[in-house]
Amino acid sequence: MFDSLSDRLGSTLKKIRGQGRITEDNVKETLREVRMALLEADVALPVVREFIDNVKERAMGQDVLRSLTPGQVLVKIVNDELVAVMGDDSNSLNLSTQPPAVILMAGLQGAGKTTSVAKLARWLKERERKSVMVASADVYRPAAIDQLETLAKEVDARFFPSQSSQNPVDIARNAVEQAKRDYVDVVIIDTAGRLHIDDDMMAEIKQIHAAINPIETLFTVDSMTGQDAANTAKAFNEALPLTGIILTKTDGDARGGAALSIRHITGKPIKFMGVGEKTAALEPFHPDRVVSRILGMGDVLSLVEEAQRKMDVGSAEKLANKLKKGKGFDLEDFQEQLRQMGKMGGIGSLLDKMPGMGNIPAAAKQQVNDKELAKLEAIINSMTKKERQKPEIIKGSRKKRIAAGSGTQIQDVNRLLKQFSQMQKMMKKMGSKGGMAKLMRGLGGKFPMGGGLPF
Repeated sequence: MFDSLSDRLGSTLKKIRGQGRITEDNVKETLREVRMALLEADVALPVVREFIDNVKERAMGQDVLRSLTPGQVLVKIVNDELVAVMGDDSNSLNLSTQPPAVILMAGLQGAGKTTSVAKLARWLKERERKSVMVASADVYRPAAIDQLETLAKEVDARFFPSQSSQNPVDIARNAVEQAKRDYVDVVIIDTAGRLHIDDDMMAEIKQIHAAINPIETLFTVDSMTGQDAANTAKAFNEALPLTGIILTKTDGDARGGAALSIRHITGKPIKFMGVGEKTAALEPFHPDRVVSRILGMGDVLSLVEEAQRKMDVGSAEKLANKLKKGKGFDLEDFQEQLRQMGKMGGIGSLLDKMPGMGNIPAAAKQQVNDKELAKLEAIINSMTKKERQKPEIIKGSRKKRIAAGSGTQIQDVNRLLKQFSQMQKMMKKMGSKGGMAKLMRGLGGKFPMGGGLPF
């Protein structure tokens, strides 16, 4: 997400960052470029106008003009104003009520609402340690109830059964009553996708809302619809007392116009964003961290939190001890690192959060993807234990067998061995005295992308 905006803003702000003197002319020129970048990202025009006016007013203030690094101060102003546009206050879910906390999900058809229900259930179970029940009041879409039941099993949430012949209001009310009897912490009610111009359907969801009095009413919207997403959310907000937005399909949206427009147009915070198809692909929306990504500074906080939650600490310590003892890094260790990356949302999610990724060529980024990681693991799985422990014995006939067993080409096996060799050298440096400092000096602050290395 935000790839095109990040590239455009990055190059624009880079020009002014190093300037020793700020004038009205170069501020105007910079803001003209910023305005174009925002409009190309499909940010709503009123949002762009207010943003540019606020930045200009602050940029021409005495704090900037008197600063020893005015270019950097201007970048800080752009950062702060972008955060303000997306809502700089807390966007967390409000669950402080007598259980069960009721969450009502609304949205257009095809926005990914039912999948978001499952993602949110998983997030509540894993992050908040809550027991969760889900129920479908979508009696119009074929197999909608079955879809939610399947997803509930996947995320280990309780499923409240319903039938397409039932009244949606009754389904929602009965689900909440059942959740009370079962002492469930949170109940999430999925509703039918609807168009905001459909008066009957809007009347129905108002009735559901009145019947269950949810503490959170979340609107699920497809980020790829750009500023139309904000306008749709506004229409729903006029009919329902929305408490927040879930922005879906952000992994397929290179522009980011929806994220930058919704808060301004609706006054409602974005609480979560869907970053992939899997049920684990849901992230809380932190405006300051998102802006940091947009401006090419990465999102180290989220990266650290993800590592703390999902990395196998025991496995990491085992590898560290092995390196300290001078034992070599082998392909079994390499495979474990690939698996750890998979647990953290895949290589795409990791790259998105790493500082300095804006400096990596797009072609290099495209070479490094989760499909490539799956291919690497398949190749390693086709090796014998001895080959994984002693990669140097893998020669011609062995390479041919490994390629055939993994459904790949000999060139792919050669590429993996080259990548492993590079990783092995890095690990050797880390295992030596003062290894991390030596490693960083060797990298020179650059991302090790040589030969398509997937880290």
